[in-house]
Amino acid sequence: MARAALVISLVVPIVLAALSVAAQSEGNDELLRSLKRDIEALKDGQSRVQRDLQDIKALLQRQGRASAADEPQPQDIVLNVTDGQTKGDKGARGVLVDFTDYQCPFCARHVRETLPRIDTEYIKTGKLKYIVRDFPIESIHPRAFKAAEAAHCAGKQGKYWEMHDRLFANQRKLAPSDLTAHAQAVALDAAQFQGCLDSGEHTGRIRKDMLEGQRAGVRGTPTFFLGVQESNDPPLRVIRVIRGAQPFSVLKDAIDSVLDSTK
Repeated sequence: MARAALVISLVVPIVLAALSVAAQSEGNDELLRSLKRDIEALKDGQSRVQRDLQDIKALLQRQGRASAADEPQPQDIVLNVTDGQTKGDKGARGVLVDFTDYQCPFCARHVRETLPRIDTEYIKTGKLKYIVRDFPIESIHPRAFKAAEAAHCAGKQGKYWEMHDRLFANQRKLAPSDLTAHAQAVALDAAQFQGCLDSGEHTGRIRKDMLEGQRAGVRGTPTFFLGVQESNDPPLRVIRVIRGAQPFSVLKDAIDSVLDSTK
């Protein structure tokens, strides 16, 4: 419908101008008035389509928020968070674990649109630490596993998050040669990176993430587990589960609720 509205908005002025010229050249004022009425009807139809699209968008957003709120809450899910890549103050009580896939378009949308706002409001303020766990769905995303390895190999040189962000920004470029180019773009030692990638030294940790995700009920990506971790209690007891690339408002409500309930 969006495409139809766009086509109408582009075509109507052109048709109106062309037909006006034609009508005037023939001296037929009545034809011109009729054509103008038809064009106005098309414009009204375009306005209705645009209003319908706005209504549908609002409905989908409300349904997304409702489905996230209705998600059955976890019972006795405990996650190991010592092996994940962590962003933020390690002493932060709030913990958000993201099971992700580098070829997943919804994961990319989360990284592009929502994570920066979480970073500004919760991570940089010390309220939350953000932990990435790998969950490549190899049956439909054959390059996601190697991309996860590439991110960890970059992490060995202190550039995990730079590579993480670059891979998500370039999901169509995850072939082996592309991974080498990404390493160069984030200023890694090329030989060290390639040696790490070729050795497969991080395959074990990725498989471990996948297994723990499956046990915790991960069915797709992204899946988020939210909880509170006391300094003397390394495992994370999960309080909320959020599935899918939800808008920032949904994650904000969940984070605030968990942090407020455990003060």
